[in-house]
Amino acid sequence: RLRVEANTETTALELTLDDIKALPAVTQIVKLHCIEGWSTVVQWTGARFRDFTAKYFPAGSTPPPYVYMETPDSQYFVGLDLKSAMHPQTLLCYARNGNDLEDEHGAPLRLVIPVKYGIKNLKRIGLIRYTSQRPQDYWANEGYDWFAGL
Repeated sequence: RLRVEANTETTALELTLDDIKALPAVTQIVKLHCIEGWSTVVQWTGARFRDFTAKYFPAGSTPPPYVYMETPDSQYFVGLDLKSAMHPQTLLCYARNGNDLEDEHGAPLRLVIPVKYGIKNLKRIGLIRYTSQRPQDYWANEGYDWFAGL
């Protein structure tokens, strides 16, 4: 299950992987950059975050400037500016290199945001929250740059 919180006036949504897979599928081959210097080329398949927002953010409302995501156990979390989240390459992914995601790569659903370092590519998304306040970020709390853009 994926919980989506849009604002305080609306009820949170509870979505399934099938809800994400019902959105237009996008496959892209991108280079994932680790903040510690290594990189790898990966093929990802998923739904554009902007398509997800168009479908599931309350109609007639403008999304606030930030997005917060966390794992189902709330142990790991990322904060994003809306412009980066809505970038056309930002995907909610469910497949890697032509196969369903495996646990080690973030099954069943992960964030892939090629305009950011890998520390922003959250695995196992359990919550997406649109927010007016700049959200906390796990690695920023550990001393890394909050924006973490390439």
